[in-house]
Amino acid sequence: MKTLIAGLGSIGRRHFRNLITLGEKDIVLYRTRKATLPDDELAGYPVETDLAEALRKHKPDAVIVSNPTALHLEVAIPAAKAGCAILLEKPISHSMERLDELQATVQKSGAKVLVAFQFRFHPGLVRAKQLISDGEIGRLISAHVHFGEYLPAWHPWEDYRQGYAARAEMGGGVVLTQCHSLDYLPWLVGKVDKVWGFTAKLSDLEVDVEDTAKIGLRFESGALGSLHLDYNQQPPAHRFEVIGTQGSLKWDLADGATRVYRASAESLQTSTGMGIKAGGEWETYPLPEDWERNVMFLEQMKHFVALVKGQAQAACTLEEGIAVMKLIAAVHESQRTGQLASMK
Repeated sequence: MKTLIAGLGSIGRRHFRNLITLGEKDIVLYRTRKATLPDDELAGYPVETDLAEALRKHKPDAVIVSNPTALHLEVAIPAAKAGCAILLEKPISHSMERLDELQATVQKSGAKVLVAFQFRFHPGLVRAKQLISDGEIGRLISAHVHFGEYLPAWHPWEDYRQGYAARAEMGGGVVLTQCHSLDYLPWLVGKVDKVWGFTAKLSDLEVDVEDTAKIGLRFESGALGSLHLDYNQQPPAHRFEVIGTQGSLKWDLADGATRVYRASAESLQTSTGMGIKAGGEWETYPLPEDWERNVMFLEQMKHFVALVKGQAQAACTLEEGIAVMKLIAAVHESQRTGQLASMK
């Protein structure tokens, strides 16, 4: 499998190393040499600076789009026209512009696309998805995500002010950059009907984008959801909770475990409306002992290789990636208008 990697920042390097770990060493690098990381590990691999020439000359089977968000479609659309399978980093772009063109190009060429929401490969979220699907906590009523971290600590080797996450012209901002939960919450709970959003630049960080967001969701099922996102929290925190009619489920990135509370029959409300003494217990599903953060990226890459080779269907499709973009657009629309935004 020949793979072209577009963008060799931190995530592009991770994809590069994971490909090699999986024995996929036929790699071409398309780059502008603006990355702040040293080039030692890239020595010996062919480098191209013209995308059209790279696609024509090397005819890659797959293209990994890991350049700054605002530049994703400049690579993804030509790659799709060439019929390459695409691993497209999240979010798939910085706006809704040209997404219809990408979608039409993919449909015409038959290119396979996997959107890189790596938390779909986290064992804790996979377990949560299964527990919810199995009805372990009953009908879902509400869900909440808290995702806060300190932007300057992300890439301590570089000036955070120069990174894409801090710059509007590069597709930054906390809603775009931390959109993982706008993917996995609908994945867990269901499609979204209405959105409200408050976004602001509130911290002392030197950024020209929003660094704090409060988002409300109403799902098509009637369940309600909320999200907190920020670039300022120290220490960082990333967790969610889902409440159902027969229990609760929660997950925390700190230890990666999923915990489920199954209400006992005696604790559920009787048909006469009389409350009975609460009962039930929490059950913990811990991460495997040897698990570490890169494992979910490695599993994602295994899945992508299988997709390219026709051995799997995309775990996160282009349509699902576009759905996240529509949610992001709805958050900003709500902030701008002060009104609920509809997903219809």
